[in-house]
Amino acid sequence: MADDFPKTPLIDELEKGPWPSFVTEIKMAAKDNAAPKDLLGLLEQSYDEKICHWKHGGIVGVLGYGGGVIGRYNDLPEKYPNISHFHTMRINQPSGWYYSTEALRKVCNIWEKHGSGLTNMHGSTGDIILLGCTTDELEPTFQDLAKEGFDIGGSGSDVRTPSCCLGKSRCEWACYDTMAACYDFTQEFQDEIHRPAFPYKFKFKFSGCPNDCVASIARSDMSIIGTWRDDIRMDKDAITDYASNGMDIQKDVVDLCPGKCIDWDGKELSIDNSSCLHCMHCINAMPKALRPGTDTGACILLGSKAPIIEGAFLSSVLIPFIKMEPPYQEIKDLVEEMWDLWCEEGKNRERIGEFIQRMGMGNFLEEIGVEPVAEMVAHPRENPYVFYEEYYEEDDEEEDGD
Repeated sequence: MADDFPKTPLIDELEKGPWPSFVTEIKMAAKDNAAPKDLLGLLEQSYDEKICHWKHGGIVGVLGYGGGVIGRYNDLPEKYPNISHFHTMRINQPSGWYYSTEALRKVCNIWEKHGSGLTNMHGSTGDIILLGCTTDELEPTFQDLAKEGFDIGGSGSDVRTPSCCLGKSRCEWACYDTMAACYDFTQEFQDEIHRPAFPYKFKFKFSGCPNDCVASIARSDMSIIGTWRDDIRMDKDAITDYASNGMDIQKDVVDLCPGKCIDWDGKELSIDNSSCLHCMHCINAMPKALRPGTDTGACILLGSKAPIIEGAFLSSVLIPFIKMEPPYQEIKDLVEEMWDLWCEEGKNRERIGEFIQRMGMGNFLEEIGVEPVAEMVAHPRENPYVFYEEYYEEDDEEEDGD
């Protein structure tokens, strides 16, 4: 099959240089599968014409599920028949992206049997991405994966596959068990993952500490970020060691603290924990000397998204601190309240962050029964006037006098 590869001088340029190339990987797969070979030809033609030849294929999927499969067809099926159908399957990844080599081999063997053999480990949502399958092979692929314990992930206007950082399995800064929470929410919201019923997509992402290694604050509708509410733990001897070994604590730690809550007199470090923003900078700079507190939990934020219609949003604080203990019922009840409101009042393809911006955070909080707190404020008011509602209660004597 390698002898009749299409000529691809344009995409061959992507194989030059020191970095791994997806073109090289497609060529390797094309030695044993006709679909990647046609893919090389179509990609070269797109680079030459500067035209995308892929079109959305409408609704395709597996029996009983409405999500997890993205339909793809090319508009030149006569020229590239082996990729006339080239559907993508999203497979729910294990929490923390932990695999055994045995499990990975099973997934790859199934995909080489039914699909193109091309994978993306992983998509931006977190799923295992299986690239390139014909319509008639979708169900057999799903059935073989299910026998090995794998399930379809989310796609479309549903709960997307929840993802998390490694949490307490490997990270000393984790303030709660991210993997346990991610697995719990994945099991709890199976119907919402598999059957799209929302105005648009909804993503959960779980980060164990404010370092936010899964970037939840920028790309998830609900960010659950580990934090603490007591004082930062401090080892004074270790601080002395950092200073004696040449670290400029004033320049590298104190001056860079966004909360301006750290003082260093040349011998002793002091922290005003009431002004600490829990950004983790000082802890990252001196990990042997400083650690998060012991009263740990999570901050829940809401509403981030990438720029599609209204532009990029970062999450806003919804709950400043909550203990992360199974079965997480308080959070789940809050999620249901938000979904009920969003599904009733949200517009088509309107993320919940855009919905909140349209109706106003105050109105949103009132409808879901959450009391506003100072941490929810994104920035101070831009005018000097304060507006508030006044409620007058006249007693009986005043009413009689009037």
